[in-house]
Amino acid sequence: MINKQVSSPAEALADVFDGAVVMVSGFGEAGSPIELIHALIDQGARELTVVSNNCGSGEVGLAALLKAGRVRKVVCSFPRTANSTVFPDLYHSGKIELELVPQGTLAERIRAGGAGIPAFYTPAAVGTPLAEGKESRDFDGKTYLMERGLKADFALIKGKAADNHGNVIYNKTARNFGPIMAMGSKTAIVQVEEVVSAGEIDPEVVVSPGIFVDRVVEVAQPAHESELVAAGVSYP
Repeated sequence: MINKQVSSPAEALADVFDGAVVMVSGFGEAGSPIELIHALIDQGARELTVVSNNCGSGEVGLAALLKAGRVRKVVCSFPRTANSTVFPDLYHSGKIELELVPQGTLAERIRAGGAGIPAFYTPAAVGTPLAEGKESRDFDGKTYLMERGLKADFALIKGKAADNHGNVIYNKTARNFGPIMAMGSKTAIVQVEEVVSAGEIDPEVVVSPGIFVDRVVEVAQPAHESELVAAGVSYP
């Protein structure tokens, strides 16, 4: 089997192209791939569509990617969170587009995309502005909205450990978006604290099988977004 380990985040992201759809894992810093995002800033791709749970904090990670002017559109659930200033400023000045999606719907859209399901029905957002322009249908006397599955060209994911065949395990809440984003992208790139040889991870604890992962890169001591924000770090 192919060795999926690459030497650096820069190598892992070398082929991200202008206009790409990029999923970015998160749900807390356990799943936020800071080093991959910063490498994407250095790489220079522009006009990106980013799919993520939120828009980052401070001026590091995802927020730094937005501040660098590389993102055309964001598809997310929480565009404004604690310590979030970059996205609100860009949005209110008309410099970025937003597609707001309820969190559960976002997760299911990504999962559906990875499973080859083009659309599904959900009661979330019925009767709200988010329902405008969407097809609706009644089932058993209840109204549901049709939502489309989401797919991406690339996914930037943070795991805990992986083997060189791409089998990945995660740290706690990183499992909320990491595994489905690996499934829903053409090229899944995972940063982990340790890459081991095939066979060293118990198959019973693997969360993302290697068939869904294209590249793994070892970042032994990953940065923590909250610590960078508290220190007032701005990238680059």
